[in-house]
Amino acid sequence: MNKIAKQTISKHTKKRYIWAYLFILPQVIVFLGLSLYPIIMSYVYSFYDWSGIGPLTDFIGFDNYKNVFTEEKFWNAFKNTFIYTSGFTTISVSVALILALILNSPNLKGRTIYRTIYFLPVVTTTAIVGIIMKNIFGNQGLINQVLVMVGVIDQAIPWLVNPFTAMIVLIIVGSWKEIGIIMIYWLTGLQMIPKELYEAAKIDGAGHWQTLRYITLPMLAPVGATILLLTTVSSMRVFDLVKTLTNGGPFFSTETLELYIYRFAFASEGPSQVGYASTVGVILGMTVFIISLLLGWVVMKVNRHKNKNGLKVEVEK
Repeated sequence: MNKIAKQTISKHTKKRYIWAYLFILPQVIVFLGLSLYPIIMSYVYSFYDWSGIGPLTDFIGFDNYKNVFTEEKFWNAFKNTFIYTSGFTTISVSVALILALILNSPNLKGRTIYRTIYFLPVVTTTAIVGIIMKNIFGNQGLINQVLVMVGVIDQAIPWLVNPFTAMIVLIIVGSWKEIGIIMIYWLTGLQMIPKELYEAAKIDGAGHWQTLRYITLPMLAPVGATILLLTTVSSMRVFDLVKTLTNGGPFFSTETLELYIYRFAFASEGPSQVGYASTVGVILGMTVFIISLLLGWVVMKVNRHKNKNGLKVEVEK
């Protein structure tokens, strides 16, 4: 009887696995065709002088890599990518944390409305945001009109014409666009902190700042490390905002690596250089991979430290 029951359970389990794999199969096919295959082929294309049309015949080995590393504009785009990533990550992560701490307060009325308002830019198309912001920060745009009206400036500031201010505008707009989703990450981490810890701290006489310093921030450390990882990696792959807001200008001062790749892969003047663009894409992918490993190591160390030591609440009396 037991043998028959085991056989029945085994058949039932096999059917469940079969149905599970059948439901997963479409996603696997899409992944293989639209993700894995292009990644593999980008490595192959990087060894050819190829325009994207016709067969792969002109094998040039590592010449594309040599040309990339000796190209001044590549290093300019590389530098701009890290400047944008540094500014974006610093502003968006810190401001999102402050917003999350405020919106997590049970005494704040209308928290849901405020959360929705801050999250709205996230669901807005990035290209549309770039076009609108380009008009807002133009010489005759809203920003200059308001500043002139209140008497802060006498004449319009060329926000998108000056290389320094153009990068600042790009970072601010990018941070404003994505700050809502980062705020949600922080809110999730805040709501995972046991309320008993706050109640115990309150009984011990801890104030608001002491609770924040000795309970909230230490408990958020693992979540914060993960948020830092996700934010840094995603910000290195910025394209549509740069394309519509500054188009890499002025004088390539805001051109990032993805826009640099686009410029060679879909050249408006002359033949496209898909092989060269693939080489830059490979370098960008490897850079993101290395940074992900480093930040992933930080996340692991933070989690291990928390699990080893636990939470030590110290209250200054």
